Amino acid sequence: MDRSNQTSPMLGFILLGLSAHLKLEKTFFVLILLMYLLILLGNGVLVLVTVSDSRLHTPMYFFLGNLSFLDICYTTSSVPLILDSFLTPRKTISFSGCVMQMFLSFAMGATECVLLGMMVFDRYVAICNPLRYPRVMSKAAYVPMAAGSWAAGSTTAMVQTSLAMQLPFCGDNVINHFTCEILAVLKLACADISINVISMVVANVIFLGVPVLLISFSYVFIIATILKIPSAEGRKKAFSTCSAHLTVMVVFYGTILFMYGKPKSRDPLGVDKQGLADKLTSLFYGMVTPMLNPIIYSLRNKDRKTAVRNLLTQKHFTW
Repeated sequence: MDRSNQTSPMLGFILLGLSAHLKLEKTFFVLILLMYLLILLGNGVLVLVTVSDSRLHTPMYFFLGNLSFLDICYTTSSVPLILDSFLTPRKTISFSGCVMQMFLSFAMGATECVLLGMMVFDRYVAICNPLRYPRVMSKAAYVPMAAGSWAAGSTTAMVQTSLAMQLPFCGDNVINHFTCEILAVLKLACADISINVISMVVANVIFLGVPVLLISFSYVFIIATILKIPSAEGRKKAFSTCSAHLTVMVVFYGTILFMYGKPKSRDPLGVDKQGLADKLTSLFYGMVTPMLNPIIYSLRNKDRKTAVRNLLTQKHFTW
């Protein structure tokens, strides 16, 4: 690229969003706002229930509470910016705001990958080694596991963000996305991005590939153990404790594979449509999973449903 066209990122960035489809902005504003409110309500209630109900102070619910809090943080790092862009004619973001938004989104996504792996390890020990479960999954073990998930996600996000923001940028600093999505930002670079690509590939292997392999192998042993349970009631109970996590896993990783694994169109006339589809897929990926998590885990979990009812009853009588 011609370095004479370099621009200073300190001037900020312009987010295209749905600028080419203005008629869709009001519709998506209402839709995204409703989904965001559902995410805050659903996950907020689950965090409150997990903290307030002593019966839920176990490793499984501790991880679920972390997952709900993480979903709130993940959506809050981007959704307010997206909603504002639907109402603002010139959709700009400062350099520091872009850095912070990119860091938070990447950190929350990477943390969730690790946290889901920790959750399946918890289920593996509970089902395959129930007698050792209290000792293996003691508080001295599961609290550092959760903290390590957050630390690992934040570390890789810091590395990826710092590498991206050290690059020189060309043109008008226009990002063809709703947010400062790292792949969209890298397309503006005037320099060689091979280091960024390599670091992201390594991060994807560590935070996507390794957890998926561990989760897959763990569920092979979990299912084999469940099938050996003699009573039908026992098998049903064991499956119910894993089905919610497995559903979330399929939604989370399935959407990622759909986003980044589908082939790109070679038809020049379809580039705009595909660009819009890619942006909308990315947008709803960041909304649908956090919205579904509390529904899936609550509907398939008697303890949580009871705790939520008790909390709502207490609030009713208080009011």
